[in-house]
Amino acid sequence: MNDAPVIRCKSLAKEFASVKALDDITLEVRKGELFGLVGPDGAGKSTLMRLLTAVMEPTSGDAWVASHHIVKEPEQIKEKIAYMPQRFGLYEDLTVMENIVFYADIFSVPRNERPSRIERLLGFSNLTPFTDRLAGQLSGGMKQKLGLACALIHTPEIVFLDEPTNGVDPVSRRDFWKILYELLREGVTIFVSTSYLDEAERCTGIGLIYEGRLLEKDTPGAIKARHAMPMIEVWSEDARAITQILKDHERVTGIGIYGDRLHIGLRDHGDIPALMALLSEKNCNVEEHREIAPSIEDIFFSMIGTKTHSEKENE
Repeated sequence: MNDAPVIRCKSLAKEFASVKALDDITLEVRKGELFGLVGPDGAGKSTLMRLLTAVMEPTSGDAWVASHHIVKEPEQIKEKIAYMPQRFGLYEDLTVMENIVFYADIFSVPRNERPSRIERLLGFSNLTPFTDRLAGQLSGGMKQKLGLACALIHTPEIVFLDEPTNGVDPVSRRDFWKILYELLREGVTIFVSTSYLDEAERCTGIGLIYEGRLLEKDTPGAIKARHAMPMIEVWSEDARAITQILKDHERVTGIGIYGDRLHIGLRDHGDIPALMALLSEKNCNVEEHREIAPSIEDIFFSMIGTKTHSEKENE
C-alpha cells in the first residue's frame, strides 16, 4: 500500500441554511485502502461523499482527491473516480447489457476496449447469465451489483460508494463485499459509507461520524484497542427485562440488545459478580454469560453516550 494520501480533507465543513451538516472534517485515505465512513442516517455521510466527488462545494475548508482540489479542479477529479450514490441512475426499462453500454458511452470508453471490460465486469459481478434481463426485474442486491459494474466501466482509480448495501439482504451484502475485496486486490482505492456498524470490521480503515463530526479515524483494530472496556455477553430470555433493570445502573456504561443476547459494558472487571448477583436477585433467567471484547458497534454507541441500543435501530 502506497503511503501517499489519495483523499485528503482539511477542516472541511458544509452548512445548509442554519444547519451544520459537516463540521471540521480532517482525514486522509491512502492509495489501495478500503476506507469505511460509518455512522447512522443523518450523520453527514452522503454530504461528505458529495463534497469529495465534486458534486457540491464546501462552506469552508479544503479537500483533494487524486491530487486535485475539489473546488478548483472538479472535472479532473471526475475523470479519475467512480461515484455510486444511494440512488444510482439505472434505467429500469433497459437490460443489464444496455445499461452497461449506456454508461460506457457516457464515460467515452473506447469501443475496442469495451468487449473485454464488459465481459470482466459481468463475470466480476456474477451478472453474465442476466445480460438480457431488464434492470427493473432485478433484485435489490443484483441492482447494486449492476450499478457498481456501470460505475467501474471506465476503470477509475478511486471508487466512492454511498451506502451500497442499504436495504440489501444479508447474502447480497456479503457478496457485494466480496466484490469490493476483489477491487482492493487490484489496487483500487475504495471509499464506502455505511450505517451498518458491523461492516466497519471489514474495512482497512474507518471513520466514525456522528452529527457531522468525525469522532474517530483509524484501523478497526486500533480503535477497539484504544477504547477497550470491560464487557460481558449475556444469554437470556429476559433480555428486555434485564435492560430495564440495568439501563440506569451506575456501573453499566452501555447495553446492546441482539435478540436473546445482551452486550453489557461495565466500568470495571470487578463489577461482573455483583451484576450477576443483582440479576439473580431480580429473578432474571440468565442462561450463560461470558466476558467479551467490545465490537466497533459497542464502542460507537458508548462514544455517543447512548446507554442502550438494539439491533433494530441499526437496520
